[in-house]
Formats: sequence, structure tokens, C-alpha cells
Amino acid sequence: MRSIWQATAGTPCFPRLDGDVRTDVLIIGGGIAGILTAYFLGRSGVGCVLAEKGLVCSGTTGKTTAKITFQHGLNYHKILKNRGAETARAYLDANRAAFDRYAGMCRTIDCDWEERDNFVYSVSDRKALEDELGALARIGYDADFREDPDIPVKTVGAVRFPRQAQFHPLKFLAAVSSGLNIYENTFVREMVGNTAVTDRGKIVADTVIAATHFPFINKHGGYFLKLFQHRSYVVALGGAPLPDGMYVDEDKAGLSFRDYGGFLLLGGGGHRTGREGGCWDELRRFAKRNYPGAKERFYWAAQDCVSLDDVPYIGRYSNGTRNFFVASGFNKWGMTGAMTAAGILCDLALGKKNEYAAVFDPSRSVLGKRLFANGFEAAKDLLTPSMKRCPHLGCALTWNRAERSWDCPCHGSRFAEDGTVLDNPANGYAGKI
Repeated sequence: MRSIWQATAGTPCFPRLDGDVRTDVLIIGGGIAGILTAYFLGRSGVGCVLAEKGLVCSGTTGKTTAKITFQHGLNYHKILKNRGAETARAYLDANRAAFDRYAGMCRTIDCDWEERDNFVYSVSDRKALEDELGALARIGYDADFREDPDIPVKTVGAVRFPRQAQFHPLKFLAAVSSGLNIYENTFVREMVGNTAVTDRGKIVADTVIAATHFPFINKHGGYFLKLFQHRSYVVALGGAPLPDGMYVDEDKAGLSFRDYGGFLLLGGGGHRTGREGGCWDELRRFAKRNYPGAKERFYWAAQDCVSLDDVPYIGRYSNGTRNFFVASGFNKWGMTGAMTAAGILCDLALGKKNEYAAVFDPSRSVLGKRLFANGFEAAKDLLTPSMKRCPHLGCALTWNRAERSWDCPCHGSRFAEDGTVLDNPANGYAGKI
């Protein structure tokens, strides 16, 4: 089940840690957020080690739809309503700066960079689209409305951001990661202060950055309450009409569309990890109805961490961890989110002030209905009787028939049939399954 990116590009190979090392900054996690942070720290002259439990880019980064946009669903109206115009404008500026940094880097990196308009559509809620346009006007961004999006879905319109982009993430990261001090197959089992304990050695660092998708240390930050995980699915279709831009439903369970290399990348079927969802069957039924002559060439699934207020957690891991930082909760917008995170984390690691840090501060209040709902879901699953338990916090596992895995609805850990961990935050065996 390789993605189109994994089938059409590779990434450099890196050794496994064997022994003890010391460094200025340790980054845990070899996805795009960790790699970009290591890259920019290295350019600033900082000694940096990156530890990845498997192979770099083998998680969500290798299974993204790879859209680079600062249009993140209908997010600006939500941020404006909940945190005010200044924060909404800063969120826009931070992600525009991330987009511009990509554009600059991709001028010299062969990664199939293409400018495309981006559209967020709705199948039923025109007012939500109008509210988003109003919020954008208030913070100074000139988006526009399209009545009839170029997709085979009945909609009530779409909000358009012009001149966004799409690219090949693994071609980009092959260039960025080359020459970095990376250890693959190096699983950080625990942290003792600022010392990372792995199976074959220890890494001692002055500063530690957790870029592990879901933060794996429970005693700080309360991320097991502030995050949940969401799975989504993609099929690559040959012989299907290609859209004139990038499209995504404002509903997280809706469909997305983009093209690459003559293929239509159709995404959707999403659901909270550990729950039922449409999966690839939903996409294949849609393709059969709307693209009867198309042929499926690739299919894959991705998993995203979702924050409770639609803004990522980037910054100090908690108020009590002075030299320990985190990036998580990109809400399906991990490309620009990762670049934003790299900029903020580099400044914080260097002791510099960052103008956007307050927007993404992980210690901000997220009190509200979503926090209580997330806590209730976790408590319910924790109390559900089952012989199959997640080693993270003990929740009951559910069987994912589409992917033949045991999934945790509490925090999104996933396990192979034999109990081997597939997705964090769990870092141990699920037991005899």
C-alpha cells in the first residue's frame, strides 16, 4: 500500500544509532516538520541530531496529498470568532510566510512544484462559506467565491484562494534531508530529563524537540486530552478528468481532489481513528459512478492529528519544560503547518523571539465543548470491556477491517495483527492479539 509519492521517489538512507552521542538539539521524528526544523537549525550553525523510529517520511509525510496552501478549510472564521481578529490575521501571516518560504526553496529543488488555485467547497452550508469570506475580508485577505466548482459534486459554492501550490513531497525532502545528521530505525523509548533512551544508545541534548506526530510523553502538556486522530484515504486514478485546481470539502469526512502526473488523486472516506468510516470503498463507489472509464493505480491512507481549536500546537511542550518543545495537531494541513513549525521552533531553540509563537502556544486554553467531548470519548473507550488494550493509556482497541489493523479510538495508536505498533503515541506492543 504505497502512496504515489513513495512509488515515484525515494529518500536518502541513514544509519541506525549505535552508541551514545551528544548534541545541541535533538529532534525526535523524521517527518516533514522534523526534517525542516533540522535543516534550518543546521543552516544556523546549530549542532543537531534527528532520531526516527523507522524510515524518514514513512508516516503521514509520505502519505499526504501534498497541497501547499494557507487556506485551511474554513478556519479563519473560527479563529476570528474564538480568538479575535489579531490572532486570525497572525495565523494567516504565519502560513503565508511558510508558503513563501516553500516557493523560494522550490525554485532550486526539482520537486514538481505547480501553482494551483485552492478551493474549499460545501455541499450544504452556503452561510459557512459566506462567513469565511467575511472573516477574510476583515483580516485583509481578498478571497473570492465560485458558484459552480469544477468537480462532480453538487455543492453550494466554494471559497477560492488563488495561486496556491502542489508538489512532490518526497522529492522535496530528499533534497532537504541530504547531509543532515539523521539516525533511522532509532526508536526513542523514553526521555530521562534531556536524555533520549533508544535500544542501542543514548542521545544527550541541551534542547529537545518532539516532532513525533502525536506527542508521546503523557506527564506534560495533556496532549492525550487536547488531540485526537483522524484517518483519511486516497486513490490515484488514471484516465479520469483532471480538476482545474485543488479542492477540499469543508467537512473533514468529505472529498478532496488534485492532480499529479496525469492522475487524479481522490481523497475522502475519513473517520476518527478507531471508528467506522467510508474508507476506500466510499472512494471506489464515487469513482465508479463519476469516472467509469478510470483505472485505479495507487491507493493509500493517512492519519492526522487534530487539535481542539483548529490551530496546531507549536512551542514549549508545557509550561514546566524549559528546553523541550513540540509540534503537533496540524489538522490535515501539515505541509504549511510543518514549515510554520520549523520557523517557530528554530527561533525558540535559538532563544529568539518569534512573532507568531503566541498564536500556536501549546499551553493556550482550549477549554470548551470539544475538550469535554474528547475527554468523554476517551473515558468511554477506557471503560469499554475488551481483551485487546492499547499500551498507551489502556483504551480498548477496535478492528479496522479495511486496513486489517487494531486501532485505538482514544488517541489513535494503531497496531498490526500481531500487536506491533504502527502509529503512535503508543510505543510498545499491544499484547497477544
